Amino acid sequence: MNAPEITFIRFSFACRVAAAAFAALAILAAPRPAAAQVVALVNGSPITAIDVGQRIKIIQITTHKSATRQEALKNLVDDHLKLFIAKRYGIEASAQDVDNALAGMAQRAHLTAKQMEEQMSHQGLSVAAFKFKLRADISWGNLIRGKFQSSLQVNDADIRSVLKNEPDKDAASNKLYTLYPITFVAPSGAPDGARRNEAENLRSRFASCDTGLKLARVLRGVVVREPIKQNSADLAPQLREILDKTEVGHLTPPEVTPQGIQMFALCERDDSGSDTAAKRAAREQIFAQRFEAESKKYLEEVRRQSMIEYR
Repeated sequence: MNAPEITFIRFSFACRVAAAAFAALAILAAPRPAAAQVVALVNGSPITAIDVGQRIKIIQITTHKSATRQEALKNLVDDHLKLFIAKRYGIEASAQDVDNALAGMAQRAHLTAKQMEEQMSHQGLSVAAFKFKLRADISWGNLIRGKFQSSLQVNDADIRSVLKNEPDKDAASNKLYTLYPITFVAPSGAPDGARRNEAENLRSRFASCDTGLKLARVLRGVVVREPIKQNSADLAPQLREILDKTEVGHLTPPEVTPQGIQMFALCERDDSGSDTAAKRAAREQIFAQRFEAESKKYLEEVRRQSMIEYR
């Protein structure tokens, strides 16, 4: 082999080495895959660019609103903080809690949990990412309700203050009755005339629930059942009319039933409107406002005590 050939071989080898070196440098200098791009650390727990992308999709699907990358990242940081403090208190939601919540959501959408997960995947949404958010929401809800239980209590005065400028239209007609069913048992097929006379006799002597119920319990063939509470909104108009005409502490007129002659001892009638739709809405509104206030305040406290690093 002559000198020119040897020189050419050496040159070619050098070129290949240089090309390989440049390729290696290019690989090292190239951006890392999104999965490895950590954009934030919350008490040592990483949040990646893929996590942020998934959270943007979750916000869009659950709120029907678009979210910026910054909003999604803040949302994720908050959830990491919530789980961090929930773990510290030992009340982090279990995998079963999360699965049950997902199954409940699916049921309300008339789907199975598996069908809902398939829909998420079809929309490019990670089931694991969605379950992470559910775990944070459940854990935080349990924490706030437990830690601030006393300040979250809603009493009648609170409800009245909300409804004072909005009259509760249902309150006037809505009542809560406390009733004791009393049955004069009659054998099947037997004439009920005698038993009806006995029932009417008890009714005439029934002056109050305290004395009347004791009297009914000692009568032969008479069954006094446990008290029941009935809201007027749940009763048939006919029965509601009978109860409104009956004085508290007295018996309703006897009626024939398959079991015998039945009457009801009306022992309480709450005319305050008990639990109307307006009251329930007011209670939920007050609770939600207090929960949000306590949640926001406590989350800020947790944030100040945490290590959050953005990259």
